[in-house]
Amino acid sequence: MKRTILTAALAIATLTAAAQTQVIAHRGFHAAEGSAHNTISSLRNAQKLGIYGSECDVNMTSDDSLVVVHGKWHRGRKDPQRVHVQKDDFKTVRSRSCENGNIVPTLHEYLEQMKADGKMRLVIEIKNHDTPEREKQVTKAIIDQVKAAGLENQVDYIAFSAVVCDEVARLAPHNEIAYLNGDYAPAVVKERGYTGIDYSKKVLREHPEWIAEAQKLGLKVNVWTVNEPEEIQYFIDKKVDFITTDNPLKVIEMLKQADKGGKNGKKHNQKTR
Repeated sequence: MKRTILTAALAIATLTAAAQTQVIAHRGFHAAEGSAHNTISSLRNAQKLGIYGSECDVNMTSDDSLVVVHGKWHRGRKDPQRVHVQKDDFKTVRSRSCENGNIVPTLHEYLEQMKADGKMRLVIEIKNHDTPEREKQVTKAIIDQVKAAGLENQVDYIAFSAVVCDEVARLAPHNEIAYLNGDYAPAVVKERGYTGIDYSKKVLREHPEWIAEAQKLGLKVNVWTVNEPEEIQYFIDKKVDFITTDNPLKVIEMLKQADKGGKNGKKHNQKTR
């Protein structure tokens, strides 16, 4: 009997933990001293936080190298060293450092660093490319690298492009794939075979009903990019599955406060019955 009760208690605890909103560091934990967006240092910093995952952005250079850079352009608009990541070759892109002297990492290097932490997940945003054919090529190349690294069970995918999401669903059907663009209702996302919506805070504030609708359909709900306390609390209260943030320490703190408040409230209710 005791064993049965213990097993049931553990199952409830597991379900409760799984139901709590979890944290994804946007482009890694880059706010740490000496770090930068989408670098090995930001990934390493995120791994120290004990969070669900770290997001990164992957582009393909003109000579078919996969690099972790946010957009098509690397460096600011007025920077004379600015390069077009998808139209320049790897050597050129790599020669332009990131902030604080960090280098532009390859996806291979990112995956090697992921092996240092067997628990945290990598959320790979596959960036839009010029044609559907190129997007399919990029998607397959990324999935192939993930499989070669033996990390299929530690990687989730997200994308703005429905072409990319369709390819992930076809080539890696056991992986999570969430749609970013915000123009599909949850029922459409489900019908297309994706596993979640990953919409901006603006979209989900305009359509808060989509959160419950998606979860009822068995979809995960992620929201980006949420940094301010009022916004963080709003989405904690809405019980989204994930909050993607540039401020993971604040989200962790507020989730702990929310969890503590919930437990205290439960105890109070029990006492007053």
